[in-house]
Amino acid sequence: MLKITYPKRVLLNIQIFRKGESQLKSTGIIVEYNPFHNGHLHHLRETRRMTGAECIIAVMSGYFMQRGEPALVSKWTRAEMAVLSGADLVVELPYAFAVQPAEKFAAGGIAILDALQCKSFCFGSESGDIEAFRQAAAVLLQNEAAFNASVKREVKKGISYPAALSNSFQKLAPGSALDLGSPNNILGFHYMLAAARQNPAMEAFTVQRKAAGHHDVAITGEIASASAIRKTILQTEDLHAARPVLPEPAFHVLSRHRNNNGHFLHWALYWPFLHYRLLSSSEEELRAIYEVEEGIEYRLKKAAASANSFPDFMEKVKTKRYTWTRLQRICTHLLTNAKKAEIKKHAAKPSYIRLLAMNETGRRYLNSVKKTVPVPFISKFSLQTAPLLAPDIRAARIYALPLPANEREHLMIREFSKPPFFADEKTDGA
Repeated sequence: MLKITYPKRVLLNIQIFRKGESQLKSTGIIVEYNPFHNGHLHHLRETRRMTGAECIIAVMSGYFMQRGEPALVSKWTRAEMAVLSGADLVVELPYAFAVQPAEKFAAGGIAILDALQCKSFCFGSESGDIEAFRQAAAVLLQNEAAFNASVKREVKKGISYPAALSNSFQKLAPGSALDLGSPNNILGFHYMLAAARQNPAMEAFTVQRKAAGHHDVAITGEIASASAIRKTILQTEDLHAARPVLPEPAFHVLSRHRNNNGHFLHWALYWPFLHYRLLSSSEEELRAIYEVEEGIEYRLKKAAASANSFPDFMEKVKTKRYTWTRLQRICTHLLTNAKKAEIKKHAAKPSYIRLLAMNETGRRYLNSVKKTVPVPFISKFSLQTAPLLAPDIRAARIYALPLPANEREHLMIREFSKPPFFADEKTDGA
């Protein structure tokens, strides 16, 4: 049985910097924390144990998730949960990488960890066998052209990209110990590829997921999937129903959000905005949006004309080739008016690091590396940083639309003028 405890202070393994002393040993994780739960707490603790890290850096998605969903709570709230539960520094994975297929999501996260001079990274997986990931990545990198050609052939048959990826890999490496049909294994595989391409010296670690599967929809025991937690919270409107699988700091932060906002955010709240966008836009306008390809704009328009809810719309549009996840990403890009040329430009390589939350360990680590990090740190909005942040700013404004007026205003003030959350003795466990 997993025993959930919370330390008196979040500052773990702090070493006081003295003149001439080397920087803290850091490791990176790439996360969404939607919301932060006991499985994430296990991952953090195992990451620290396996890597010997003194500073854990989390690169976290912003307002919209990799699967094209709005986050239950804002990035600031999720970053606060993370740093109160054991992460030392939380930075944002920009929109142009966060709302993307696994390959680009992973590439953006690894690039930011590399810029922050992490010597290692650690991810959760169904496999739990890092050697299987190493071997799989090596096989693909040696046969990349053949693999890509196979994926394209599989997709042309009308199957989804994840299925095409798994089928192509099995043909390339029959009998491989790595199952690429599992979502966290797919992400881990792409983390390994991204690290091999960007910085082969980064050491990789993996923590096997405990108890709950990625798509499990029920809460049992002390660890549940984020999907099950979201479903429980949204269907029951009772945060206490999820309390057994939430660390104490996360439960208190989520309770505060509910008290201030009255609800958690989900797709149904954005359906009126998406519906209007689809009905009022021409097919040509829709074609300019990122990930709108192969004539799906016609299918989107037709479904919107008769759909009476977001799930109804999705069922009308979904096909074997267009998975629910891919369609949700398209819908997110439609909401945020994310056009192809803009996203391709911003997703070329991360051009900044947005600071969200930290503790004293994280602050000391930043001070030790800030002069050698190749991209600027951004803690608050300025006219100079506005062009870099354009997709993220739009995402923030759209995300805030369903909030009560006072909370919408508060969120935008936080976005533009407030410094990152800092965990000290006063805020520990708050």
